[in-house]
Amino acid sequence: MLLNKPTFRWIHKLMDQYHTPILCIRLGPSTHVVAVSSPDIACEFLKKQDEIFISRPDVMSGCLISGGYLTTIMSPFGEQWRKMKRIINREMLSPTIHKWLQPTRDQEADQLLKYICNQIEKQDDIVDGGLINIRALSQHFFGNAMRNIVFGKRFFGQGMEDGGPGKEETEHVAALFVILKHLYAFCITDYFPWLRWKTDFDGHEKKMRSAIENVRKYQDPLVDERIRMWNNGARKEKCDMLDVLIKLESPKLTPEEIKAQIVELMIATIDNTSNAIEWALAEMINEPTILKRAVEELEHVVGCKKIVEEQDVSRLNYIKACIKEAFRLHPFVSFLPPHVSTMDTTVAGYFIPKGSHVILSRYGLGRNPNVWVDPLRYDPDRHLRGEGKQVVLTDDDLRLISFSTGKRGCTGIALGTTLTTMLLARMVQGFTWEAPGNERFIELVENHDDICLAKPLVALAKPRLPHHMYPI
Repeated sequence: MLLNKPTFRWIHKLMDQYHTPILCIRLGPSTHVVAVSSPDIACEFLKKQDEIFISRPDVMSGCLISGGYLTTIMSPFGEQWRKMKRIINREMLSPTIHKWLQPTRDQEADQLLKYICNQIEKQDDIVDGGLINIRALSQHFFGNAMRNIVFGKRFFGQGMEDGGPGKEETEHVAALFVILKHLYAFCITDYFPWLRWKTDFDGHEKKMRSAIENVRKYQDPLVDERIRMWNNGARKEKCDMLDVLIKLESPKLTPEEIKAQIVELMIATIDNTSNAIEWALAEMINEPTILKRAVEELEHVVGCKKIVEEQDVSRLNYIKACIKEAFRLHPFVSFLPPHVSTMDTTVAGYFIPKGSHVILSRYGLGRNPNVWVDPLRYDPDRHLRGEGKQVVLTDDDLRLISFSTGKRGCTGIALGTTLTTMLLARMVQGFTWEAPGNERFIELVENHDDICLAKPLVALAKPRLPHHMYPI
């Protein structure tokens, strides 16, 4: 592992070398890591035998992030996981809560347009339009939206005069992405557990602890203060997700459970979605006919006299197809979080020992040439399913993975779909987008150490609607 970094590229190279859609590697003295890039085999793991592969491994990153496994995504199978899963499903991400928090999401969608307009206005004397850092824009859109949904405030500090993030929000989002980079990232001590907390071969523990401290120094005091307000009667009405968590009675959550769950909620909603927007817009700028079709759909569905709203999302099939194609071709990370087998079993004719770590390859599934025609081509049309049929961002057959499936699947599909579709729709409806300066196209190159765009996408934006249509 030390000689073959990054580990995910080494595993995919081995799968290519052996021409196999399923590969078992033994890491450390006893951990079997099973990588899968076939949809049929993936469905056997997460559908047919979902009950067996329902647990999570005990790893350094998961333990630190979840406060000792107090949360949903990272907790091994057991009573704590069941409890938190019920709370997430029924109290935090239910259809009722989703509808209740729509005005908060609408506020962020309006702030997005204001921010881009402010950037264009500031730069208009220098360039025709405004240069927009799409990575920063999309990451902070989701960060702002989730802070508002959870804490009832977009910013921890004052923010910037132009509506952009201040130093507090910039540090918070940067720390979230450090956490995401090291979560389930093949840390040496995960496979030699007797070395954990004693040594830090690859530096993961130090980076994780620092990033978690940076996230929680902004979040935890807000939780403590809110609990005090409810206890002394200063707060009487539930206005956000934090209030919902604090006022739960059956079961009553401890402050540490609330704090850990909020960290997990933040990292679960900011990564794949913001990354998909950046890649989608880069691909669309390079293929003007795709961008033109997205604009035409918005004009047909929404019209030219109003701004796109959440009620339009269900009919924006081409916009959603553009996002889904970005999820397929350009996932944020190569593998899903590991599923751990709770007993010996057989899958696709292979013996899988109890305790195996099964990792489905987002990268391998989405680019599998036996499943997708011309898999390296960005083609939203492959997701259009005929007249009258809605495009959804998930794939039940696991030919690609956006929000996962099964009992460990993402319960925030409605929230993720809504926020991501609204972000791209408002960007495409509100502005024209081009490669900056004298560049004729965007260079679509991945990083070596991860699979994000090597250089943050900077694109030239110009307003395409009458001035009065933009939120003031």
